[in-house]
Amino acid sequence: MVQNYHRDAQGHLRWRTAETEGGPGLPPSSRAIVSPYDISTRFARHGHIIKWKGFATHLTETCAPDSPNVITDVATTAATTHDSQVLPAIHTRLARRGLLPAEHLVDAGYTSLPHLEQAAREHQVTVSGPLRSNPTRQHRRAEGFARDDFHIDYDRQQVTCPRGQVSAGWNGPYPTSLPTAAPLIVARFTKSQCRPCPARTQCTTTTADSARTVGFPPRELRDLQLRVRTEQQTPEWKTRYAVRSGVEGTVNEFAHGHGMRRCRYRGQGKAHIQHVLTAIAVNIERLSGLSPAEEASTARLPTAFHNFLDQREIPRLKSWRTLGT
Repeated sequence: MVQNYHRDAQGHLRWRTAETEGGPGLPPSSRAIVSPYDISTRFARHGHIIKWKGFATHLTETCAPDSPNVITDVATTAATTHDSQVLPAIHTRLARRGLLPAEHLVDAGYTSLPHLEQAAREHQVTVSGPLRSNPTRQHRRAEGFARDDFHIDYDRQQVTCPRGQVSAGWNGPYPTSLPTAAPLIVARFTKSQCRPCPARTQCTTTTADSARTVGFPPRELRDLQLRVRTEQQTPEWKTRYAVRSGVEGTVNEFAHGHGMRRCRYRGQGKAHIQHVLTAIAVNIERLSGLSPAEEASTARLPTAFHNFLDQREIPRLKSWRTLGT
Protein backbone atom coordinates (compact mmCIF):
# COMPACT_ATOMS: atom_id res chain seq x y z
CA MET A 1 0.00 0.00 0.00
CA VAL A 2 1.63 3.26 -1.14
CA GLN A 3 0.25 5.10 1.87
CA ASN A 4 2.45 3.07 4.22
CA TYR A 5 5.74 4.04 2.54
CA HIS A 6 7.75 7.24 2.19
CA ARG A 7 11.07 8.31 0.74
CA ASP A 8 13.81 9.38 3.12
CA ALA A 9 16.33 12.20 2.58
CA GLN A 10 18.43 9.95 0.33
CA GLY A 11 15.42 9.02 -1.79
CA HIS A 12 15.18 5.46 -0.47
CA LEU A 13 11.76 3.90 -0.02
CA ARG A 14 11.02 3.33 3.69
CA TRP A 15 8.15 1.80 5.67
CA ARG A 16 6.24 4.37 7.70
CA THR A 17 6.27 3.94 11.47
CA ALA A 18 4.36 5.54 14.31
CA GLU A 19 4.56 9.32 14.20
CA THR A 20 7.76 10.71 15.68
CA GLU A 21 9.02 14.25 15.96
CA GLY A 22 10.27 15.40 12.60
CA GLY A 23 9.32 12.11 10.92
CA PRO A 24 6.68 11.38 8.28
CA GLY A 25 4.55 9.33 10.64
CA LEU A 26 1.36 7.48 9.78
CA PRO A 27 -1.73 9.21 8.37
CA PRO A 28 -4.59 9.91 10.81
CA SER A 29 -7.30 7.28 11.21
CA SER A 30 -9.75 9.38 9.19
CA ARG A 31 -7.49 8.97 6.09
CA ALA A 32 -5.55 5.77 6.76
CA ILE A 33 -6.33 2.90 4.38
CA VAL A 34 -6.75 -0.24 6.50
CA SER A 35 -8.05 -2.78 3.98
CA PRO A 36 -6.91 -3.61 0.44
CA TYR A 37 -10.43 -4.87 -0.31
CA ASP A 38 -12.26 -1.62 0.45
CA ILE A 39 -10.21 1.58 0.65
CA SER A 40 -13.16 3.51 2.12
CA THR A 41 -13.13 1.55 5.39
CA ARG A 42 -11.47 3.08 8.44
CA PHE A 43 -10.14 1.86 11.78
CA ALA A 44 -11.85 3.03 14.97
CA ARG A 45 -11.46 2.35 18.67
CA HIS A 46 -13.88 2.98 21.54
CA GLY A 47 -12.05 2.76 24.82
CA HIS A 48 -9.55 -0.05 25.31
CA ILE A 49 -11.79 -2.96 24.26
CA ILE A 50 -13.99 -2.10 21.26
CA LYS A 51 -12.16 -1.69 17.97
CA TRP A 52 -13.03 -2.49 14.38
CA LYS A 53 -12.35 -1.76 10.71
CA GLY A 54 -15.24 -0.67 8.54
CA PHE A 55 -18.15 1.70 9.07
CA ALA A 56 -20.48 2.78 11.86
CA THR A 57 -24.26 2.46 11.85
CA HIS A 58 -26.64 4.64 13.86
CA LEU A 59 -30.20 3.43 14.46
CA THR A 60 -33.22 5.47 15.53
CA GLU A 61 -36.45 3.79 16.60
CA THR A 62 -39.71 4.60 18.33
CA CYS A 63 -40.26 3.56 21.95
CA ALA A 64 -44.01 3.78 22.51
CA PRO A 65 -45.12 1.34 25.26
CA ASP A 66 -48.30 0.21 23.47
CA SER A 67 -46.97 -0.45 19.96
CA PRO A 68 -44.03 -2.20 18.25
CA ASN A 69 -40.76 -0.28 18.15
CA VAL A 70 -40.28 0.79 14.54
CA ILE A 71 -36.91 1.84 13.11
CA THR A 72 -37.33 5.33 11.64
CA ASP A 73 -33.79 6.20 10.52
CA VAL A 74 -30.55 4.44 9.60
CA ALA A 75 -27.29 6.36 9.22
CA THR A 76 -24.06 4.81 7.93
CA THR A 77 -20.88 6.79 8.48
CA ALA A 78 -17.14 6.28 8.48
CA ALA A 79 -16.00 4.46 11.60
CA THR A 80 -14.01 7.53 12.65
CA THR A 81 -17.02 9.90 12.59
CA HIS A 82 -17.94 11.00 16.10
CA ASP A 83 -21.47 10.09 17.18
CA SER A 84 -22.47 13.66 18.03
CA GLN A 85 -21.76 14.81 14.45
CA VAL A 86 -24.51 12.50 13.16
CA LEU A 87 -27.36 13.94 15.22
CA PRO A 88 -28.20 17.08 13.14
CA ALA A 89 -28.52 15.05 9.93
CA ILE A 90 -30.75 12.50 11.68
CA HIS A 91 -33.13 15.26 12.81
CA THR A 92 -33.18 16.76 9.32
CA ARG A 93 -34.17 13.44 7.75
CA LEU A 94 -36.80 12.76 10.41
CA ALA A 95 -38.27 16.24 9.89
CA ARG A 96 -38.46 15.65 6.14
CA ARG A 97 -40.42 12.45 6.75
CA GLY A 98 -42.63 13.96 9.45
CA LEU A 99 -41.24 11.56 12.07
CA LEU A 100 -39.58 13.94 14.52
CA PRO A 101 -40.06 12.93 18.18
CA ALA A 102 -40.82 15.41 20.94
CA GLU A 103 -37.95 13.90 22.93
CA HIS A 104 -34.95 12.05 21.52
CA LEU A 105 -33.19 9.72 23.96
CA VAL A 106 -29.51 9.25 23.08
CA ASP A 107 -26.40 7.96 24.80
CA ALA A 108 -23.54 10.13 26.00
CA GLY A 109 -21.71 9.97 22.68
CA TYR A 110 -24.41 12.01 20.92
CA THR A 111 -24.78 14.84 23.45
CA SER A 112 -23.04 18.16 22.94
CA LEU A 113 -24.18 21.63 23.94
CA PRO A 114 -24.33 23.08 20.38
CA HIS A 115 -26.39 20.18 19.05
CA LEU A 116 -28.76 20.15 22.02
CA GLU A 117 -29.42 23.83 21.44
CA GLN A 118 -29.71 23.36 17.67
CA ALA A 119 -32.25 20.52 18.00
CA ALA A 120 -34.46 22.61 20.29
CA ARG A 121 -34.17 25.75 18.14
CA GLU A 122 -34.59 24.25 14.67
CA HIS A 123 -36.79 21.20 15.31
CA GLN A 124 -38.32 21.73 18.78
CA VAL A 125 -36.82 18.39 19.84
CA THR A 126 -35.57 17.83 23.37
CA VAL A 127 -32.41 15.73 23.24
CA SER A 128 -32.03 13.75 26.46
CA GLY A 129 -28.76 12.07 27.25
CA PRO A 130 -25.94 12.21 29.81
CA LEU A 131 -24.12 15.47 29.31
CA ARG A 132 -20.39 15.34 29.90
CA SER A 133 -19.57 16.30 33.48
CA ASN A 134 -17.10 18.96 34.50
CA PRO A 135 -13.66 17.52 33.56
CA THR A 136 -11.51 19.83 35.72
CA ARG A 137 -9.15 18.50 38.38
CA GLN A 138 -11.00 20.42 41.12
CA HIS A 139 -14.34 18.88 40.18
CA ARG A 140 -12.94 15.33 39.98
CA ARG A 141 -11.30 15.57 43.41
CA ALA A 142 -14.09 17.66 44.97
CA GLU A 143 -11.55 20.15 46.26
CA GLY A 144 -10.50 23.67 45.34
CA PHE A 145 -12.25 26.15 43.05
CA ALA A 146 -13.68 25.01 39.72
CA ARG A 147 -15.32 27.05 36.98
CA ASP A 148 -18.75 26.67 38.56
CA ASP A 149 -17.47 28.53 41.64
CA PHE A 150 -16.90 31.70 39.62
CA HIS A 151 -19.78 34.17 39.29
CA ILE A 152 -20.34 35.14 35.66
CA ASP A 153 -22.00 38.49 34.89
CA TYR A 154 -22.82 38.43 31.19
CA ASP A 155 -24.36 41.91 31.21
CA ARG A 156 -21.25 43.60 32.62
CA GLN A 157 -18.90 41.10 30.97
CA GLN A 158 -17.18 40.38 34.25
CA VAL A 159 -16.28 37.28 36.23
CA THR A 160 -15.85 37.31 40.00
CA CYS A 161 -13.65 34.65 41.57
CA PRO A 162 -14.57 32.93 44.90
CA ARG A 163 -12.16 35.31 46.71
CA GLY A 164 -13.88 38.42 45.37
CA GLN A 165 -11.44 39.44 42.61
CA VAL A 166 -13.08 40.81 39.44
CA SER A 167 -11.70 39.84 36.03
CA ALA A 168 -9.65 42.42 34.15
CA GLY A 169 -10.53 41.21 30.64
CA TRP A 170 -13.34 39.54 28.67
CA ASN A 171 -12.85 38.21 25.14
CA GLY A 172 -14.78 36.03 22.76
CA PRO A 173 -16.69 33.94 22.16
CA TYR A 174 -14.02 32.08 20.22
CA PRO A 175 -14.89 29.14 17.97
CA THR A 176 -13.35 25.83 18.98
CA SER A 177 -11.54 23.35 16.75
CA LEU A 178 -14.21 20.67 17.26
CA PRO A 179 -17.69 21.12 15.71
CA THR A 180 -19.23 19.40 18.74
CA ALA A 181 -17.65 21.77 21.27
CA ALA A 182 -19.27 25.01 22.35
CA PRO A 183 -17.58 28.34 21.60
CA LEU A 184 -15.76 29.80 24.57
CA ILE A 185 -15.66 33.19 26.24
CA VAL A 186 -12.37 33.77 28.06
CA ALA A 187 -12.13 35.97 31.16
CA ARG A 188 -8.65 37.00 32.30
CA PHE A 189 -7.27 37.79 35.74
CA THR A 190 -3.94 39.63 36.06
CA LYS A 191 -0.87 38.27 37.82
CA SER A 192 -1.12 41.03 40.44
CA GLN A 193 -4.59 39.79 41.34
CA CYS A 194 -3.68 36.12 41.65
CA ARG A 195 -0.12 35.98 42.99
CA PRO A 196 -0.90 37.44 46.45
CA CYS A 197 -3.99 35.24 46.84
CA PRO A 198 -3.53 32.64 49.63
CA ALA A 199 -5.92 30.26 47.83
CA ARG A 200 -4.22 30.31 44.42
CA THR A 201 -3.16 26.64 44.69
CA GLN A 202 -6.85 25.72 45.03
CA CYS A 203 -7.85 27.71 41.95
CA THR A 204 -7.99 26.79 38.28
CA THR A 205 -4.64 25.77 36.86
CA THR A 206 -2.32 28.15 35.03
CA THR A 207 1.35 28.39 34.11
CA ALA A 208 3.69 30.40 36.27
CA ASP A 209 4.42 33.07 33.64
CA SER A 210 0.88 33.69 32.36
CA ALA A 211 -2.26 35.32 33.65
CA ARG A 212 -5.05 33.12 34.98
CA THR A 213 -7.97 32.61 32.61
CA VAL A 214 -11.43 31.09 32.94
CA GLY A 215 -13.31 29.78 29.89
CA PHE A 216 -17.07 29.25 29.64
CA PRO A 217 -19.75 29.07 26.90
CA PRO A 218 -22.10 31.93 25.93
CA ARG A 219 -25.11 32.65 28.13
CA GLU A 220 -27.73 30.57 26.29
CA LEU A 221 -25.46 27.53 26.19
CA ARG A 222 -24.34 28.04 29.79
CA ASP A 223 -27.96 28.16 31.00
CA LEU A 224 -28.74 25.03 28.99
CA GLN A 225 -25.72 23.25 30.42
CA LEU A 226 -26.67 24.03 34.04
CA ARG A 227 -30.32 23.07 33.47
CA VAL A 228 -29.50 19.74 31.81
CA ARG A 229 -26.90 18.76 34.41
CA THR A 230 -29.35 19.55 37.21
CA GLU A 231 -32.25 17.74 35.56
CA GLN A 232 -30.35 14.53 34.86
CA GLN A 233 -29.68 14.10 38.58
CA THR A 234 -33.41 13.76 39.33
CA PRO A 235 -35.15 10.35 39.70
CA GLU A 236 -37.79 11.39 37.14
CA TRP A 237 -35.18 11.97 34.45
CA LYS A 238 -33.41 8.70 35.21
CA THR A 239 -36.68 6.78 34.98
CA ARG A 240 -37.57 8.40 31.67
CA TYR A 241 -34.10 7.88 30.25
CA ALA A 242 -34.03 4.18 31.18
CA VAL A 243 -36.26 3.53 28.15
CA ARG A 244 -33.28 4.22 25.89
CA SER A 245 -31.65 0.92 26.87
CA GLY A 246 -34.19 -0.84 24.65
CA VAL A 247 -32.31 0.20 21.52
CA GLU A 248 -29.38 -1.96 22.63
CA GLY A 249 -31.58 -4.97 21.92
CA THR A 250 -32.18 -3.65 18.41
CA VAL A 251 -28.44 -3.22 17.85
CA ASN A 252 -27.89 -6.79 19.08
CA GLU A 253 -30.64 -8.03 16.75
CA PHE A 254 -28.97 -6.31 13.80
CA ALA A 255 -25.49 -7.58 14.69
CA HIS A 256 -26.21 -11.18 15.67
CA GLY A 257 -29.54 -11.91 14.00
CA HIS A 258 -28.86 -10.29 10.64
CA GLY A 259 -25.08 -10.18 10.33
CA MET A 260 -24.80 -6.40 10.15
CA ARG A 261 -21.14 -6.53 11.17
CA ARG A 262 -20.23 -8.19 7.89
CA CYS A 263 -20.68 -6.04 4.79
CA ARG A 264 -21.83 -7.91 1.69
CA TYR A 265 -20.66 -5.13 -0.61
CA ARG A 266 -17.77 -2.69 -0.96
CA GLY A 267 -18.11 1.02 -0.30
CA GLN A 268 -20.01 3.05 2.26
CA GLY A 269 -22.92 3.70 -0.10
CA LYS A 270 -23.62 0.01 -0.72
CA ALA A 271 -23.10 -0.81 2.96
CA HIS A 272 -25.75 1.79 3.78
CA ILE A 273 -28.19 0.10 1.37
CA GLN A 274 -27.57 -3.18 3.19
CA HIS A 275 -28.30 -1.53 6.54
CA VAL A 276 -31.49 0.11 5.25
CA LEU A 277 -32.79 -3.14 3.75
CA THR A 278 -32.05 -4.91 7.03
CA ALA A 279 -34.02 -2.25 8.92
CA ILE A 280 -36.95 -2.69 6.53
CA ALA A 281 -36.91 -6.44 7.16
CA VAL A 282 -36.85 -5.89 10.93
CA ASN A 283 -39.78 -3.47 10.69
CA ILE A 284 -41.82 -5.90 8.59
CA GLU A 285 -41.15 -8.62 11.11
CA ARG A 286 -42.15 -6.40 14.04
CA LEU A 287 -45.30 -5.15 12.32
CA SER A 288 -46.43 -8.63 11.30
CA GLY A 289 -48.63 -8.73 14.37
CA LEU A 290 -47.40 -12.10 15.57
CA SER A 291 -46.28 -12.51 19.14
CA PRO A 292 -42.98 -14.37 19.69
CA ALA A 293 -44.88 -17.47 20.84
CA GLU A 294 -47.13 -17.46 17.78
CA GLU A 295 -44.19 -16.94 15.49
CA ALA A 296 -42.24 -19.83 17.03
CA SER A 297 -45.17 -22.22 16.64
CA THR A 298 -45.83 -21.34 13.01
CA ALA A 299 -44.25 -23.85 10.65
CA ARG A 300 -42.45 -22.38 7.67
CA LEU A 301 -41.41 -24.53 4.74
CA PRO A 302 -37.71 -24.47 3.78
CA THR A 303 -36.83 -22.68 0.59
CA ALA A 304 -35.25 -24.32 -2.44
CA PHE A 305 -31.91 -22.86 -1.45
CA HIS A 306 -32.20 -24.37 2.04
CA ASN A 307 -33.02 -27.76 0.50
CA PHE A 308 -29.97 -27.40 -1.78
CA LEU A 309 -27.69 -26.79 1.23
CA ASP A 310 -29.23 -29.61 3.27
CA GLN A 311 -28.92 -32.13 0.45
CA ARG A 312 -25.21 -31.40 0.13
CA GLU A 313 -24.71 -31.13 3.90
CA ILE A 314 -23.47 -27.54 3.60
CA PRO A 315 -23.72 -25.81 7.00
CA ARG A 316 -25.84 -22.67 7.27
CA LEU A 317 -24.63 -19.40 8.76
CA LYS A 318 -25.42 -18.98 12.45
CA SER A 319 -27.17 -15.69 11.70
CA TRP A 320 -29.84 -17.50 9.61
CA ARG A 321 -33.18 -18.04 11.30
CA THR A 322 -34.10 -21.61 12.20
CA LEU A 323 -36.97 -22.84 10.04
CA GLY A 324 -39.99 -24.64 11.38
CA THR A 325 -40.60 -28.26 10.42
